[in-house]
Amino acid sequence: MTYGSALRDEVAAAGTTPLIGIYDMYSASVAAGHYNGFFVSGFGFAASYYGLPDIGYIAWPDMVAFAERLRGAFPQHHMLVDIDDGYVDPEVACHVVQRLERIGASGVILEDQKRPRRCGHADGKQVLPLDEYLEKLHLVLESRRDLLVVARTDATEEAEIVRRAAALAETDADVVLVDGVRSVDWIRRIRGVIGDKPLLFNQIAGGKSPRLSLSELTALGVDVAIYSTPCLFAAHRAMDTALAELKFADGRLPDTAGDSGEVGVRESTELLERNISRHHTAPVTVPA
Repeated sequence: MTYGSALRDEVAAAGTTPLIGIYDMYSASVAAGHYNGFFVSGFGFAASYYGLPDIGYIAWPDMVAFAERLRGAFPQHHMLVDIDDGYVDPEVACHVVQRLERIGASGVILEDQKRPRRCGHADGKQVLPLDEYLEKLHLVLESRRDLLVVARTDATEEAEIVRRAAALAETDADVVLVDGVRSVDWIRRIRGVIGDKPLLFNQIAGGKSPRLSLSELTALGVDVAIYSTPCLFAAHRAMDTALAELKFADGRLPDTAGDSGEVGVRESTELLERNISRHHTAPVTVPA
């Protein structure tokens, strides 16, 4: 079975499939102990790799290189990659999709935003003409072999959300995402518009969408939930706290002995040793 098929089967199974947003190899190492699926978040990658907001700075070779490192360390995890608008040009989008499939990505998300792009939960988003986006999406779908493709719209006007969701559901995309959904009622409405097509919901702390449990999402007919930033924001909070405590303690490091709960060199090394490739046997194949 290929990575795309494995994720497609997971999405088709009962319940809502969670994919956890990771932003670097260390966050992925921690997340891998709790969940079997990653979301390679554009928000997190822009923050960690460039130290910049998610407004279009990501260059596709950087994202592809990151995905390749992830797959080498985590051969058994689902890996859905955010490729923004396909890096503007349709031919570039197709090239990136083929590169990602060859290195073992499970799927990609392709959005309909116009440059300058924004985080899906930010104000000021603009979208491409629908025909222009559908042409790009069609080329991407033709260029993949088994990769799962999520068609995403960032429309904000109610009538346009409905029109685009219906149009995306008519394509050969595997899953539909309307980003920045503001209410449970709108999730229900989108679910009705797209028929039997699998639906993805994006949750981000402090974003525009309601905070919902997996059980609640399953009841609403949501097939996939991506959590863009739990690792990034938790790391932000934990680092800020740790450094404030270090300053308060006049530079004395915390005691990691016993059951203190603190992480030291031993715990960190043990976590990272699990990623050494010779310890892995990949259960799926990558298309030649």
